[in-house]
Amino acid sequence: MEIYRAHVLVCKGTGCTASGSEAVLDAFEKEIEKKGLSKEVKVVQTGCLGLCELGPNVLIYPEGSYYCTVKPEDVPEIVEEHLLKGRIVERLLYKEPDTKERFRSLMDIDFYKKQKRIALRHCGLINPEIIEEYIANDGYAALAKALTQMKPQEVIDEIKKSGLRGRGGGGFPTGNKWQFAANAEGDIKYVVCNADEGDPGAFMDRSVLEGDPHTILEAMEIAGYAIGASEGYIYVRAEYPIAVKRLEIAIEQARNHGLLGENILGTGFNFDIFLRLGSGAFVCGEETALLASVEGRRGEPRPRPPFPANKGLWGKPTIINNVETFANVPEIILKGADWFSSIGSEKSKGTKVFAVGGKINHTGLVEIPMGTPLREVIYDICGGIANNKKFKAVQTGGPSGGCLPASLLDMPIEYDTLVQAGSMMGSGGMIVMDEDNCMVDIAKFFLTFTQEESCGKCPPCRIGTKRMLEILERITNGEGREGDIELLENLANSVKASALCGLGQTAPNPVLSTIRYFRDEYEAHIKDKKCPAGACKALIHYEVVPEKCKSCGVCAKVCPAGAISGERKQPYKIDTDKCIKCNSCFDRCPFDAIVKI
Repeated sequence: MEIYRAHVLVCKGTGCTASGSEAVLDAFEKEIEKKGLSKEVKVVQTGCLGLCELGPNVLIYPEGSYYCTVKPEDVPEIVEEHLLKGRIVERLLYKEPDTKERFRSLMDIDFYKKQKRIALRHCGLINPEIIEEYIANDGYAALAKALTQMKPQEVIDEIKKSGLRGRGGGGFPTGNKWQFAANAEGDIKYVVCNADEGDPGAFMDRSVLEGDPHTILEAMEIAGYAIGASEGYIYVRAEYPIAVKRLEIAIEQARNHGLLGENILGTGFNFDIFLRLGSGAFVCGEETALLASVEGRRGEPRPRPPFPANKGLWGKPTIINNVETFANVPEIILKGADWFSSIGSEKSKGTKVFAVGGKINHTGLVEIPMGTPLREVIYDICGGIANNKKFKAVQTGGPSGGCLPASLLDMPIEYDTLVQAGSMMGSGGMIVMDEDNCMVDIAKFFLTFTQEESCGKCPPCRIGTKRMLEILERITNGEGREGDIELLENLANSVKASALCGLGQTAPNPVLSTIRYFRDEYEAHIKDKKCPAGACKALIHYEVVPEKCKSCGVCAKVCPAGAISGERKQPYKIDTDKCIKCNSCFDRCPFDAIVKI
């Protein structure tokens, strides 16, 4: 085996690939060869490093130097200075947005040093297209342990004891789900991985699939051994081409190495895995709808019971876990349930991956121990609110999650506490909002998504969310009526209680939580016909403050509707009949002379 004195890790996750990391990778390979360093320096493509907004990201070991927004033209300097002369290129190092301090090592950066990575343990570390790199990092060791040292029931008991709960939304105990399937009678059983990640802005599962596909294969095989299944399916979005490609490569490599297929590791255990591509329907994230889609039918949920553990894929006992849930399994088998359950809180064990986005300094992937307060994630890890704005709310759980106010920032992130607060863990979306966000408009935004994505099978979801959306549109258009808030609450509670599946039952969460915590904003829209955040176009207009206007004319130049006019040394004026409320003048005025009223 060749020994290299330095490794250049280039992120080839979707985010960095979109930012041009392929060209950066090529530039490194060519420059290193040009300098005669090919036998000393190894260039490795990896999965997501986490700080997607700063891509393309490059990590160089052994120093752990983290270079951000690297361009191909930066590569000769990095090779010459860092890899040849040993001098770190300071100007490309990660820079803290507030203090402007640059950090020489990845582990000195708050975004990384406060995280604990279990599901993402290999992402950004190994080349996901080379099975030997996975094996060198204890890959398939958990499968070997399960097959050679444990009975199927012992595997299930270990998962139960770990306290692992489903990371896809419901939070059902994983070991119990496996036990139900193991106990179910059936000549054929199946293992299904739900990789249909449909929450807008969420990419936790995609990153695991892109950065560590073998860990999902290994976990599914362990699950198959535990319940007595010999076949598994990964239902992954067709919109994830890199993930699909790497899964195909991983499956082929595992088969070629005797780690997938017949007589795995010479133990007599047979298990194979196949891919099924989803077409992007949000409802197919619901397990019974997903199974219908795998079978080639329209993706619609069905009433339960029977649950999939008893009657799932093609009517056979089936377990369904999502990507992040499976990503924890090999580590639990390898390190033990006691190790896993020592992480997190009493009722929520282990870690959780969040895709943090919105009005925040650092957007990207964060994996933290369960029980970590929201404040620590938002301020200590992700750097706080962007542009020195004031925090208003955070939504957890994707489009069906609730919006939590500043008074709950110290609440620990746990399954039960989030539900009690009117939100949920969901698959791991976390959207941060600032003072410029109108919470009524936010509720309308998320309800618009869930309403459009309703499969239409059950009336409460199909009709109830439609009526709710009409009321929200009325309120944000300045046509709200007395009693609208109470009507919204009644409709929302009815939909939650009567919708067929979890997607319909949780769709009202954004509405109920914003009424619960931001009722004054609803009342201002309805009674005063005002939007306190200045976000609802129908309820605002723009004016020029004469005392501040310097007659520079910038507002008139950027106005696409020609609604602003003025003369030298005279305050400019806005024609409200022509104004389209695009906010361009407000954003561009250098003297803050434009106000929203």
